[in-house]
Amino acid sequence: MPAVIVIGASSGLGRLIALNYLQRGYRLGVAARRVERLDDIVAQAPDRVVACRIDVTSADAAASLAGLIDRLGVHPDIFINCAGIGYANPELRPEADVATVETNCVGFTRITDFIFNYYAQSGLPGQIAHISSVAGTRGIGIAASYSASKRFQSEYLTALSQLARQRHLPIAVTDLRPGFIDTPLLDSSNRYPMLMSAERASRLIVRAIDRKRHIRVIDRRWAVVTALWRRLPQWLWRRLPLHLSPKQ
Repeated sequence: MPAVIVIGASSGLGRLIALNYLQRGYRLGVAARRVERLDDIVAQAPDRVVACRIDVTSADAAASLAGLIDRLGVHPDIFINCAGIGYANPELRPEADVATVETNCVGFTRITDFIFNYYAQSGLPGQIAHISSVAGTRGIGIAASYSASKRFQSEYLTALSQLARQRHLPIAVTDLRPGFIDTPLLDSSNRYPMLMSAERASRLIVRAIDRKRHIRVIDRRWAVVTALWRRLPQWLWRRLPLHLSPKQ
C-alpha cells in the first residue's frame, strides 16, 4: 500500500489533497497546528490514517514529523507540504511580514531539510512536493514578504533537486505553483483575478505530483501570465499598478 504525508491538512488545499489520496487507497499521515481539525479525516479510515500536531515554526517540528513517520509504520512514498501563510500587506505591518517569513522560510526549511535527509539516509525512493506560488515569479509590492518567501521556496527546491542528482539519490522534488485559489487564506473582501476553486486545484496538484515534474504552474492562464512577467524589464515591472479590487 503506497503512503503519503500531508502537512497543513486541516483546511483548504491541504485537506482536499489529503482526502484525494485517501480515496485513492493510500496510507495517510496528516498533520497541522490545529490537530483537532484532522479528526474527521482519521474517522473516515482509522486503519489507514494517523494524525499529529506539527507547527512548522516550532523548534520541535522535525521531531514531531519523525514521530508521525514512525506511527505511519511504512516508508512514505510522497511528502507534501501545504503549510504556509501570506498577506496582502502594502502597509508593511512588521508582525505580518515576520510571521510570513517564519512560516514560509524558516519553518519550510526546517521540515524540508528533515524529510530530504530522511529519504537520503533510508536509501529508498521518495518525492518531496511543496505548494509554493506564482507570486514567487517577481517581487510583488502589495505582498512583499509573501512573494519573496515563495521565491525562496522555489529556489530552495531547485537546489535540492540538483543536490539529489549530484548525490545520486532517488529523490524527486516537485515545486507546485498555483495562482489564486478559493481558500480561507484569501481575504474575502477582495476580488481576485483568475480565481480557481480549491477542488479543481487539488485535483491538478495531485496529477502533477503523479507526473513528478519538478516545476508545475497549476493553471495554464497563470503559466502564460508568469511567462510574460519574467520577460518584463525591471523598470517596467516597478511601474505596473498591481493591486486587488475590493468587492462591490
